[in-house]
Amino acid sequence: MKYVPYLLSVLGATLVWNLAQPAQAQVAYGSYIGIGPAIGFTDGVQISGVIAGRYKLLEAPISLRAQVLIGNNTAIVPTVSYDVPLNWQADAYLGAGLVLASGGGSSPVGDKISFALQPGIDYMIPNSNTVLFGNAIIAFDAYRDSGGTAISVQGGIGLRF
Repeated sequence: MKYVPYLLSVLGATLVWNLAQPAQAQVAYGSYIGIGPAIGFTDGVQISGVIAGRYKLLEAPISLRAQVLIGNNTAIVPTVSYDVPLNWQADAYLGAGLVLASGGGSSPVGDKISFALQPGIDYMIPNSNTVLFGNAIIAFDAYRDSGGTAISVQGGIGLRF
């Protein structure tokens, strides 16, 4: 677990390096499913895993996404996102949806059903079916007792289909 910050730093540096290419007018295509680490920052630091999925609607810059945060407590975060092309391999996106948190305790994105925004980026590695993804989940009114905002950051690797 002590290597997670280094892994996220390398992932971020790789994305920044590859995004320095000129932008193209096409959204990066590809639905995928992936896994990686998730870190919640609001209710103390909570480290968990994430299973992420994207279903790309081909004719529109819209994707259906879902993330399952698995750790001490589970949360499912379905969103609909608007995808903005950065180049042939990458899109930035902003999703809106819900956090469906289990009632047993606090997950990285709170402990109750709440509205969420999900900014992120997907990078399709050229000549492969591999995707690198990273995003944040900002859940509003996410806690039963305090009603505060929860913030979690996820990243990982996926397989396009």
